[in-house]
Amino acid sequence: MTTSPSNAPGLRADRVSREAGGRLVVDGVSLAPSDGATVGLLGPNGSGKSTLLRILAGVLAPASGVVTLDGRTLSDTGRRAVARRIAVVEQHAATQVELSVRDVVRLGRIPHRRAWSTPTPRDEQAVREALARTGLTERAAQAWHTLSGGERQRVQIARALAQEPRELLLDEPTNHLDIQHQLDLLSLVAELPVTSVIALHDLNLAAMFCDHLLILKEGVAHASGTPAEVITEKLIAEVYGVRAVVTPGEGDGPGSGSGSGPVGGRPSVRFLRG
Repeated sequence: MTTSPSNAPGLRADRVSREAGGRLVVDGVSLAPSDGATVGLLGPNGSGKSTLLRILAGVLAPASGVVTLDGRTLSDTGRRAVARRIAVVEQHAATQVELSVRDVVRLGRIPHRRAWSTPTPRDEQAVREALARTGLTERAAQAWHTLSGGERQRVQIARALAQEPRELLLDEPTNHLDIQHQLDLLSLVAELPVTSVIALHDLNLAAMFCDHLLILKEGVAHASGTPAEVITEKLIAEVYGVRAVVTPGEGDGPGSGSGSGPVGGRPSVRFLRG
């Protein structure tokens, strides 16, 4: 069933474009995540992933096209209402702030409070729940700047969860993390009861944890579909300019449903030299 943008539920981008430095960095891209889905944005550096996320968040206005939230444009929805609904985890967060983990997570409650007001019991409950969901309860009093990179990313997700969003946008959250922290963090995101859109570089991680993929090349949507539909040897050669062997999965990954093989499975990629 096709839903028109005027009454479409959730967060949607309809043919959005954005220029920077005299060129189109996002060119007519559409995205309509299913409720509760984990969507991966993939593509080489400079393909428009971060810009598209900022357009979805309302940080950047599209030069053309429209972003809607439950059928209303973000400008009509209002900045405060958008902030209550959409949480963003950026690539780089401040690292030398003199705050505790709990204080950082409390920042997520700002959209729900009046200026200079003290935290309410509901605010504190949301913070406790976010800390618990991300496994940070025992670290709540620890200084933010003493944490490892993986722990800081987890705190940023907890801050976003304290916001009580329905949509979560993450810009390359696994950068500079070791393999264990990458897997732990994406497992956490994939299990959250929110709609997530994640910019990623790693094709194998995207195949493991995302329900749907959008591949960008030079700002244009090159392909869109499930990991099994999108991650092919032909596409990898076209988009990334490298050779690879793609092995079909068995449909046993997070959110993979009951499908298997080329339809519902989660493929793995082995890159080849030369």
